[in-house]
Amino acid sequence: MRNKNSIIFNNTAIAHFNFIGDSILGSNVNFEAGASTANHYNERANKLIPVVYHSAIIQTGVNKFGSLVGDHCKIGVNAVLSPGTLLMPNSIVKRLELVGKVGDLNITGR
Repeated sequence: MRNKNSIIFNNTAIAHFNFIGDSILGSNVNFEAGASTANHYNERANKLIPVVYHSAIIQTGVNKFGSLVGDHCKIGVNAVLSPGTLLMPNSIVKRLELVGKVGDLNITGR
């Protein structure tokens, strides 16, 4: 597991082969093996990372930002949370799932 500039609350389990970058993980979160929080967009001209909350796009103004993961979330094996992903408490991410593709919202610079 590699933890880069992240805040991880009590009773959160992060398995092996994970990358948790520039993220905040709530308590009692479980990251199964190989799951990651991506924190950068290589494929975009505009590298700034937005967060979507209740259909509103919030510009963070930064180009390195991972995920905000609520308490009691479960993230399956080899799942990827895209930069700027917001998971509400008790969310479940299936194995191999890609979550939070903000690029599909036609954000300027995509």
